[in-house]
Amino acid sequence: MKSAYLVCYDISSPRRLGRVFRLMKGTGVHLQYSVFLCSLTWPKLTLLKAMLDDIINPGRDDVRIYPLPSGCKARVLGRWARIPEGIDIFFEKGLP
Repeated sequence: MKSAYLVCYDISSPRRLGRVFRLMKGTGVHLQYSVFLCSLTWPKLTLLKAMLDDIINPGRDDVRIYPLPSGCKARVLGRWARIPEGIDIFFEKGLP
């Protein structure tokens, strides 16, 4: 069964940044500069973590993987408020 994950990263080396970006581009939907939305099974998530661990420098880089609850809602604001093709984002009515 697949679950949704938000993968965010801050990589200090341009070379490692490029490697992480290429890995993530093949894994999920690019939402922002260093943010990807991924739909992964548990084995694929485990593999992604291992591959990221092989690329990053744990003393200098930061990668965070947040599980998203089923049916979660997102609010998109600002000039880059776009919805990637093939992604359903549910907007909450009445929010300020």
